[in-house]
Amino acid sequence: MDIPDPSNWWSGGKPLRKERRQQPRAGGNITALTRELSTAEEGQCETEGTSETIAPSSLSELEGCERVSINVSGMHFETQRKTLARFPATLLGDARKRMRFFDASRGEYFFDRNRASFDAILHYYQSGGRLRRPGNVPVDIFLEEIKFYEIGEDVVEGFLEDEGLTREEERPMPSSAFQQQLWLLFEFPDSSSAARVIAVVSVMVILISIAVFCLETLPEFRQETDVHTNDHLASNATHHGGQEPPLWYMDPFFMLESLCIAWFSFELLARFFACPSKTAFYKDIMNTIDLVAIAPYFVVLALELTDQGGNAQQATPLAVLRVVRLVRVFRIFKLSRHSKGLQILGRTLHASMRELGLLIFFLLLGVVLFSSAAFFAEADDPESGFTSIPASFWWALVTMTTVGYGDMSPVTVGGKIVGSMCAVAGVLTIALPVPVIVANFNYFYHREHDEEDRTQYTHVTCGQPVTPVLGENCKDGSKLSLIKSDCSDEEELTPSAYCNFHLEEYTGKLTDV
Repeated sequence: MDIPDPSNWWSGGKPLRKERRQQPRAGGNITALTRELSTAEEGQCETEGTSETIAPSSLSELEGCERVSINVSGMHFETQRKTLARFPATLLGDARKRMRFFDASRGEYFFDRNRASFDAILHYYQSGGRLRRPGNVPVDIFLEEIKFYEIGEDVVEGFLEDEGLTREEERPMPSSAFQQQLWLLFEFPDSSSAARVIAVVSVMVILISIAVFCLETLPEFRQETDVHTNDHLASNATHHGGQEPPLWYMDPFFMLESLCIAWFSFELLARFFACPSKTAFYKDIMNTIDLVAIAPYFVVLALELTDQGGNAQQATPLAVLRVVRLVRVFRIFKLSRHSKGLQILGRTLHASMRELGLLIFFLLLGVVLFSSAAFFAEADDPESGFTSIPASFWWALVTMTTVGYGDMSPVTVGGKIVGSMCAVAGVLTIALPVPVIVANFNYFYHREHDEEDRTQYTHVTCGQPVTPVLGENCKDGSKLSLIKSDCSDEEELTPSAYCNFHLEEYTGKLTDV
């Protein structure tokens, strides 16, 4: 017996329409989310309103038509799924990794990140590995975006190298426990209270040494502290019956200098004894500065003790002593060991060596060009100070640097025109590399002061019902964001766990999907 189709039953002369069940909004979210999960795990193909399984042979043919919609802080991007799959180890290339950012209600991935940076990030996938920082994005912000999207450590290294920056390496520690304590005391001022005290003492000794170096050049002290000749020593010995030591031994400045050198020597030897690598110790520029700071004292002391000749023989040692004593001024760079600002400045200059080299090259080019032009323009004036091209170098240099001492100035019309062009060219030459140097300084400044904050950048704010569910899995109980560093490895969400959370939240069973 044939049973008629219920859809053809009549009631009151009108066919009964089949009731179409209206899926609730939550169910629609779960459908889209389940479809996206199935695409990631089983190789399904998305269509407008359905989710149908594609055979493996047809999947490769349809892969090019699959589009992925990405929303970055309100700016929408679209790309092909195979484009992201070029780098499967990255956040966007791995379907399981990017699933946590999927907004099921909109059918798109949402990232609350920097929009200008994502344009370059997406171009990295489209170009097959070419990464270039946008000009309107600072280096430190773009570096955070690279790390967030998990582009890779090799890409980070290449990016830093292209930007002229060097990445700090982890500093090893000595193997011995005593050496570790000693190394921490002298190398890491923030490691303990004792290390802070030693750092303060070291800074005070450096300041006293610099003050002694400056004060001993005052006219009222210069005669006593100047380099003594043998006649002075002989008269002093005769005056005291030959029993008193030379005057320079009793000089207060020499005593203070000796105390400072004793501390510097002890500090250098202790650091050398405790260092984990003697080779790295020799190569460290700060240790070279420490050695240069104490070497002049021993050179002067040796020359004073071995001084036996007369005034004629003193001429050469006097010149040597003045040069050696001048080296003491480099002692001021010892402060950079205890000053973050000086360290940032040093790193900035080191990272900007290419720009500084170009600046010096362009300055030299301009000096030669404009000094030659000024010499020939002023050649007809007998009272002109431009007697030769080398003599004009000084004028061209102070004009290009906008200093203008006024000791030399052109008097002819042609010379004034050349001087005007020299001043304008100098301003342009100096202004060009300044933005790059400032950008490098900002990078090192923010890296030094915001290093801890930059480690917690992987937060997600979806603005959809899925967000509170994600937040429940974090240790801090946040309902608005997911901090990667705040969640343990055991609590990290997988696509299946992600889906299960929402199924329990909205329906509690799979039959409603």
